[in-house]
Amino acid sequence: MKRREFFGLLGGAMALPAAWPLAARGQQAAKPPTIGFFHSDGEQASTFRAAAFRKGLSEEGFVEGQNVLVEYRWGEGHSERLPALAADLLARKVALICAGNVLAAKAAKALAGTTPMVFLTAGDPIDDGLVASFNNPGGNATGVRIFSAGLIAKRLQLLHELVPAETTIGFLMNPSNPTSTSQMKDVQTAADAIGLRINVVSAGDERGLDAAFETLVAQNVKALVVGADPYFTQRQQLIGLAARHRLPAVYEWRESAAVGGLMSYGTSLTDAFRNVGIYAGRILKGAVPSELPVMQQTKFELVVNLKTAGALGLDVPATLIARADEVIE
Repeated sequence: MKRREFFGLLGGAMALPAAWPLAARGQQAAKPPTIGFFHSDGEQASTFRAAAFRKGLSEEGFVEGQNVLVEYRWGEGHSERLPALAADLLARKVALICAGNVLAAKAAKALAGTTPMVFLTAGDPIDDGLVASFNNPGGNATGVRIFSAGLIAKRLQLLHELVPAETTIGFLMNPSNPTSTSQMKDVQTAADAIGLRINVVSAGDERGLDAAFETLVAQNVKALVVGADPYFTQRQQLIGLAARHRLPAVYEWRESAAVGGLMSYGTSLTDAFRNVGIYAGRILKGAVPSELPVMQQTKFELVVNLKTAGALGLDVPATLIARADEVIE
């Protein structure tokens, strides 16, 4: 072997130990960050929430399964499970937690320590102890606030427009909801203004729903406003009872109208969860939660299900259809 070839091979061999780790690092990419996403509701009812959340993440450049992982946990309607679900996610060292409602947010807040959190809530996040203020949240949490209970009067007005002959309207509430008292006051004030009578019934579980509808039928109530509450979100039992008793009802969320409810008016949950995903993406990029103002969700939508209206024998006024953001036929 020539002297020049020998030193060339030797030089190449000496270079290998330095070059090899760089190649290995290229082949063994760092594990993507993991987000913990949980909600007090069930997985089946939350399909649209998760899809909207992923859309928001993708707008910030994060695609689940590629450069970000998501661990989902569902309370299946049992709020007492939420602390254990939050503890499980934190034990997995998630990069941040996304809490889909105030119950989940409170459970996470109590345990999260320094782990960042993005929440969605229909209540006042200051009163609930989630943030110090809207513009400067402080701590490790920020999120999206949707307007919910304050829209109850508008729902009553829309229902009255659809069934103007009915003078007694039922109002369904969950007595365990801390906003139930203010909701009752709002709906009563709105009813007094247009000369309607309100009959209040309550339910917080499946048995309670059956009893509430039996009461409405016994009272000869012919229309129903469904109160703002996580339990009433896209509940097939609730919508089925309204159909069985031929009771025109207005709901809070579009998802209820989409699966057979007559009409809904409220904040766009799809857009709200998309914004949760956007904030999660920004935090993964390095944004600090305490410096991200709490978003005030202001996109509202009126949805009318004409198929359900036909089944109930109702003619929906053209003026109402014209104002609807979505008409389901």
